[in-house]
Amino acid sequence: MPVRIGFIGTGGIARAHQRCLSQIAAVQMVAFCDVVEERARKAAEEHGGRAYTDFHRMLETEELDAVYICLPPFAHGQPELAAVEQGLALFIEKPVAIDLETACQIQEAIEQTGVICSVGYHWRYFDTTDRARELLADRTIAMTLGYWMGGMPGVPWWRVLAQSGGQMVEQTTHIVDLGRYLAGEVTEVYAAYATRRLHEVPNFEVSDVGVATLKYRSGAVGMVSNTCSLNGIGYTVGLHVVADGFVVEINGGRLRVIRKGDGEEKEPQENPKLREDRVFVEAIQKGDPSAIRSSYADAVKTLAVTLAANESAQTGRPVTLSRHQC
Repeated sequence: MPVRIGFIGTGGIARAHQRCLSQIAAVQMVAFCDVVEERARKAAEEHGGRAYTDFHRMLETEELDAVYICLPPFAHGQPELAAVEQGLALFIEKPVAIDLETACQIQEAIEQTGVICSVGYHWRYFDTTDRARELLADRTIAMTLGYWMGGMPGVPWWRVLAQSGGQMVEQTTHIVDLGRYLAGEVTEVYAAYATRRLHEVPNFEVSDVGVATLKYRSGAVGMVSNTCSLNGIGYTVGLHVVADGFVVEINGGRLRVIRKGDGEEKEPQENPKLREDRVFVEAIQKGDPSAIRSSYADAVKTLAVTLAANESAQTGRPVTLSRHQC
């Protein structure tokens, strides 16, 4: 029997998953919901199935095994809870919410029902990330240096703080999450943000530059820098890990290892989104989520770090993560 999948949200990231799922023989995409009816209809025409503008109606009408929730941060909450109530497996694109209250409510529902859930932190699925973890497994990590340096996304909700959470929450979350995956849990955050170039952009409520200092439970320290002011320039997106004896760099999925005597470079050989989608589908088929690399509870921890950075930038004080837990 095919794994029958519906989509809530059919924008750019949903289309990326649809392209991947179309390569997995076990999948049948049967329903597509979006507040923009034309987008939902286009997805249905391309992949088969029916279009909806009301996710409640879609969930009540369709016989589904799983739902992909590909929504802006502010729109999370009711779609997840409605899908969990029907016992459906969930794939949720990052970040999982705009606030911890909503995220913790969803986490509790997922844990109480035991539905399978995967969150779209696809950097964990790069084969180059596998190699980085292998190299770092027996090393003392000293620090991490993370970057998300580029332009401003064109969607209007992104520049509204209450809708996106800003760049640290919405984009740089990938780098914060990769740091947690490679270096362990974060215990304290101290951040500073500013707006230097994009004052004239209509409804621009977020910051166009930001830096966060992280303290890891292991004793390592980290830095994450971002900017959305480099329109037209894709400067750098990645994470560098300084360990005893060498540096591991992951830039856009490419691996570079710097060490005395010799180095190593590796291009990713697999599509990480296809890999994470395949792992999710196989988890449903087997009833076993153990191969999923980002559970909902784990993704909430990444959200907590980025929200703590926002709080620190606003107050000017360090924020301990013990206050940001479900």
